[in-house]
Amino acid sequence: MSALPHAAGPFLGFGRLLRRYGFAVAPEQVSGFMQAVTLLGPRSMADIREAALATLAPPPDRRDEFEAHFQSHFYGNASAVVEGDADEETRIKDDGGSDQEEIEVVSLQEGGELSSGAEQLSTRDFQRDDDRLTGFQRKLASALPARRSFRTARTHARGKLDLRRSLREIVSADGDVPSPLLRRRQTVPRKLLLMIDVSGSMRLHTADYLKLAHAAVQGGDRVEIFTFGTRLTRITSALRIRDRDQALARAAALVDDWDGGTRMGPTLLAFLSVPRFSAFARGAAVVILSDALERGDHAELETAMRRLSARAFRLSLATPLAGDPRFRPATAALRAILPVLDDLVDGSSLAGLTDFILSLARPAPAAAAIWKRVS
Repeated sequence: MSALPHAAGPFLGFGRLLRRYGFAVAPEQVSGFMQAVTLLGPRSMADIREAALATLAPPPDRRDEFEAHFQSHFYGNASAVVEGDADEETRIKDDGGSDQEEIEVVSLQEGGELSSGAEQLSTRDFQRDDDRLTGFQRKLASALPARRSFRTARTHARGKLDLRRSLREIVSADGDVPSPLLRRRQTVPRKLLLMIDVSGSMRLHTADYLKLAHAAVQGGDRVEIFTFGTRLTRITSALRIRDRDQALARAAALVDDWDGGTRMGPTLLAFLSVPRFSAFARGAAVVILSDALERGDHAELETAMRRLSARAFRLSLATPLAGDPRFRPATAALRAILPVLDDLVDGSSLAGLTDFILSLARPAPAAAAIWKRVS
């Protein structure tokens, strides 16, 4: 990939500045901003400002803040900057596709009792376990929820008339009326999206979760895997390696935030801010493997879960805390997101998780209804 021209630096830097102050700006938008500036000439700074407004799309309630950052960045007017916090950042790391840049999204959180937002970078080695996931891998493709595709296939019964091909057959048969040709919409499995919490509070479970993720990628055609802690990392390509030890070693090298703090809400919002990533969740069975011990204010987590629920076919949270019979969704964060969850299940064992994922095609009562009865 050729390096960007030196003159593109200020435009790329403006996108990074906006992300640092909490604006949801995707790489595609920054690319569109630079293309718009190229098309406009530009003849004046007003052209650059209009291009920025059209492509970076600041929300109406933050328009004044956007203007202040534009003045500061392009005119050097530091007094125009709106004060804000840009100390903590959530970084996105994509292991596949053409875009390899890390996207910085602001994350402002306060402390909680059982989790930390302090970033701690480390690596991890995985050792071979038994082959208990072989059956899960073999059954996954046929067990996932299905949807009707817009593509059609020929059928001999219970289909709709394929008028075009039927008329063609009549013409080729000199007016004789053959048996009508029928077509039926195909049924395809839905996508499966696994999002794995690799923070310190999940240390005892992440190794098993990564093995489960590898089996899922090997067994399904449309499976995506992300990890999150203080950063968001896509590891799907690494887990496509057939050998499990090699795949897990590759994934371990990609993830930088093992056993660190938790920024669940900001990392999920960062996931949704990238159109290519959020498309993975559209119509998918989304399973989040996390204890959901969010720090401080849970407003960002609630917002992210509501947006995920609106995109997903089914949104599930598997928490190892539910392995304790005394567990109840009593934290403020869990109470806030419970109404948008389809499932809140035990994530403490591989056996339970594999059984749950293989049952995603079967309808079940909403999580709020189940836990209301339990409580």
